[in-house]
Amino acid sequence: MQSIQKHMRNSLILLFAGISFFSVRSQQYVLDKKIPVPGDGGYDYVAIDQVNHHLFASHGTEFNVIDLVTEKPVGVVQGLKGVHGIAIVNEVNKGFISDGRGQAVVVIDLKTFQIIKTISLAATDEDGIIYDPYSKKVFVFNGDSKSTCAIDIKTLELVKTIDLGGSPEFAASNGMGLVYNNIEDQNSLKVIDTKALEVKATYPLAPCGKPTGLAFDAVHNRIFTGCRDNKGLSVLDAASGKVITTLPIGAGVDAVCYDPGSSLIFCSCGDATTTIIKQDGADSYQVIQTLATQVRAKTMALDPQTHKIYLSVASYENGTRNIVPGTFTILVYKMQ
Repeated sequence: MQSIQKHMRNSLILLFAGISFFSVRSQQYVLDKKIPVPGDGGYDYVAIDQVNHHLFASHGTEFNVIDLVTEKPVGVVQGLKGVHGIAIVNEVNKGFISDGRGQAVVVIDLKTFQIIKTISLAATDEDGIIYDPYSKKVFVFNGDSKSTCAIDIKTLELVKTIDLGGSPEFAASNGMGLVYNNIEDQNSLKVIDTKALEVKATYPLAPCGKPTGLAFDAVHNRIFTGCRDNKGLSVLDAASGKVITTLPIGAGVDAVCYDPGSSLIFCSCGDATTTIIKQDGADSYQVIQTLATQVRAKTMALDPQTHKIYLSVASYENGTRNIVPGTFTILVYKMQ
């Protein structure tokens, strides 16, 4: 009898292990296609307008627009000086572009891609930018000024500049009045109260060093922070700031994306890899794939409807930081 029970127990273990293995294997990512994009110049953030099915790709002094249905370029935002990111605000049909070299946020129409207004700022090095639906404000993060500027989405005016005390990187909103922002040179994370427009708390990120990419999981109230110095992804409890676990990722991480539909976390790294991590619960995580991409493909956007990820990249002359003309491309990866 004991032998039969032991056999049944072992069979169940193997069955559940097989189910778990199949589930993980079914979420492997592969290259879907490469989208050539015209023009030359550097590149930074990419972002998705889910309502209009467009991908916006930062590209030197302009933003290229890709139709996500046809996956072909359909437009360009020109006349800028040195762009970084874009915040999509569909409720007012506007995109807010951080123009770092122009010391401004440039507002565009999301359907025509025409410039509506340029909001000049006293801050310098406008970089990361996000929309907080709770406060109805766009927050642009200024690297050199070590601050964030809050902009009203209806008046298109600066409301307040908030001192952050360090160099900000990626940020995310929890949709309930808080914005989380990585401070790269202090290995910490700022919690910004978007109603009071002030820093509410500072979370130390050790063992994380040089935090860049950041994503937020609203269901489990978890923050995912990509860290360059220790090549790790740290998982934080957003309520307490406690670091729950840190997982190994590639070198030179920039963007981090979270897909609530598949419970996957993506960390795009400059070393030609994207680390994919499976979330098995609020406090349980495992690396399931190291996806081969391309050197310096470190900025990324996720389409939660198709579960595809899009990475911008260009080829470089050997041993230099000089981009080979005509090589700017959007790499598209899909779940197999």
